Amino acid sequence: MALADRAPLRVLVVDDEEPILDLVRGYLERERWAVATATDGEAAIDQARAFAPDVVVLDLMLPGLDGVEVCRRLRTFSDAYVVMLTAKSEEVDKLIGLAVGADDYITKPFSPRELVSRIRAMLRRPRRPSITRAGRLDVDLARREVHADGREVELTRTEFDILAVLAREPGVVVDRRSLLTEVWGPEYDDDHLVDVHLANLRHKLGDDPERPRYVETVRGVGYRLVEG
Repeated sequence: MALADRAPLRVLVVDDEEPILDLVRGYLERERWAVATATDGEAAIDQARAFAPDVVVLDLMLPGLDGVEVCRRLRTFSDAYVVMLTAKSEEVDKLIGLAVGADDYITKPFSPRELVSRIRAMLRRPRRPSITRAGRLDVDLARREVHADGREVELTRTEFDILAVLAREPGVVVDRRSLLTEVWGPEYDDDHLVDVHLANLRHKLGDDPERPRYVETVRGVGYRLVEG
């Protein structure tokens, strides 16, 4: 059953600024979602284990453990969607967050309505109950499991969703814009999202971009799964 069909959706909000926590919690609770909060990194990990959130809204700059380290630890036991909040506008900060498993980022100041919209967009990502085999790669869309050469590969939700789009038709090229639209939503226009998550996906698969066994780059066009 899709997350959007569950009642209620569980969202953990982590920020050391109480006014932001209160504002975001109010908007999320209007959606009839269950909300838990934390104000530092250690508390965020404890809450994530106890609350088992479907979505984590995570500030990058936290006392103690920062958001990057929280996200890294979170990925060892949870596949919750992660939206990173950052007061920094530098591209490197956003990409670092994505590299450790965040699914999206929003730069402060932000609109709570935009945050709700981003979360809803993530929940609309495709979930198709089937198994696709492309060469030595098996993608089980129902169980959300991936095996490469018989080895199980642990992916984040976003990495899996990218692979799921490519797995619909192995051998067929999917352009970067289509990947961005299908995985993140039509309102997104940041191609860096695709670049970072594709690189992470390839690394976990043990794939060499120069001699790809699983995901091939078609220069100037997009990506495709290698069939043979």
